[in-house]
Amino acid sequence: MTPPLYDQFVHLAFDPGISPKSGGLPGLDVLRTVVSSLNLFCIVGAVGALALSLGVWAWGHHTGGHQAEANGKKGAMTSAGVAIGLGAANGIVAFFSALGSQVR
Repeated sequence: MTPPLYDQFVHLAFDPGISPKSGGLPGLDVLRTVVSSLNLFCIVGAVGALALSLGVWAWGHHTGGHQAEANGKKGAMTSAGVAIGLGAANGIVAFFSALGSQVR
């Protein structure tokens, strides 16, 4: 006689047989275009935020405004990190998707 807990685990381990399939639904090309355009707008915004933050950093340094200088540094580091994340987004998702598909 098998314990009831074992039966629950066997039921959880059932393979549903679902995997990503390209071209399964209409509009996939449109969605890719929209996401690519959104990524581009965000990268342009990160460039603007970086330029503004660097300007605040320089202004704070030259005027002796330590708070403005610190905020400019934080903004510059944040916008640089955002640009790195946006540029690497496709590779990060592809890496973890491939890693997830190896789980058995």
